Amino acid sequence: MANYHDIRYNFAIGSGADVGAMKLIKTVTASSDSAITFVDGTSDVVLDSTYRTYLFKYYSVHPATNGEQLKVGFRDGGSAYDATKTTTFFRAVHNEAGTETELAYRTAQDLAQGTGVQHLTQGIGTDNDQTCSGELWLFSPSSTTFVKHFLAKTSTYSDDDYIYATYVGGYCNVTAAIDGVQFIMSSGNIDAGTFKLYGIA
Repeated sequence: MANYHDIRYNFAIGSGADVGAMKLIKTVTASSDSAITFVDGTSDVVLDSTYRTYLFKYYSVHPATNGEQLKVGFRDGGSAYDATKTTTFFRAVHNEAGTETELAYRTAQDLAQGTGVQHLTQGIGTDNDQTCSGELWLFSPSSTTFVKHFLAKTSTYSDDDYIYATYVGGYCNVTAAIDGVQFIMSSGNIDAGTFKLYGIA
């Protein structure tokens, strides 16, 4: 059985249909959108027991409003993306001048049995060269027995000319299946960016 590292290795070397192979399910290109949404059974999206692991990748995501953060919400069968979550969030920081660095846990960006959306980044700038890119892993979203774990890591060129590497781990503490995932900005639209959903066998 392939583990997390095997999956990443198989993807990196472009392996074929071996266990751990990735299948592109859906690509969405943002253009001044209030949200980017993936819902099982809608617009060719698969987010069910077909795959045990799902991977979202997002590239060059640019906000319409300066300093806003990319966030994610999970839907557990209703219409709202408010599945109860417990998460952890930490970041590594380096500025352009090379004069400031930091590695820190950020309590303001975590959730403790919260129903709000989860931060994935620090504030993203609206300069043409300021964006974020990253990935989010969602494990066994169709389970109706266990919590649904997820991991995310993102690289952000921020509005204050810092590079942030942010890391999120957590779980949706619900017994219902997770059937939808939505990406939004903390305020304003997603001006540009590409979002891809993969299923991993």
